[in-house]
Amino acid sequence: MAKRCWLMKSEPDAFGIDDLARVRVEPWTGVRNFQARNFMRDEMHVGDDVLFYHSNASPSGVAGLATVHRTGVVDETQFEPSSPYYDPRATKSTPIWTCVEVAYVRTFAELVSLDDLRAEPRLADMLVLRRGMRLSVQPVSDAHFAVVCELGERGDAPARPARAGGRATASATTKAKATTKERAAMKASATTKTKVATKAKARGTKRAR
Repeated sequence: MAKRCWLMKSEPDAFGIDDLARVRVEPWTGVRNFQARNFMRDEMHVGDDVLFYHSNASPSGVAGLATVHRTGVVDETQFEPSSPYYDPRATKSTPIWTCVEVAYVRTFAELVSLDDLRAEPRLADMLVLRRGMRLSVQPVSDAHFAVVCELGERGDAPARPARAGGRATASATTKAKATTKERAAMKASATTKTKVATKAKARGTKRAR
């Protein structure tokens, strides 16, 4: 079976790449969309590559890499009345929601933001960039996966497209001219804020899908 690539979304203030790095392996619970569930249940295999995407963040984007560690995992949150992902239709004998376990691989040198993805011509038809595409679990082509890894590992995403009139945005100019030291400082500040926000939330509210 050929290895496939995926993009999986999680809110960083609930469960981000730093959390996965700490626990190493985690069940991807809380998915309540049937198509996203079916991807995990029917099409994912152990060893598949995962782009770990921080959603509903400032900025949102791909923070690092994971891999599918185990498949056919029953999502226990569907049985817990206190969980925001409780489903009264589900029973232990006939569970509705299954998921996979993912394992940490690495954190990118710099988050590849949604704007960075949009600015890269080679990613023009990537699913996550399509209007209305809100699935928290979605397939990624091998070519797109390689480009995102390239952007994340070099820590230097492409400059944003120019606005009408040919002038680049101030944020694009700042990013393009930032030195390695400046980028490291910005990343350290963002990581600190993320850790503070993560500790402030209960673990039970882990992922919003």
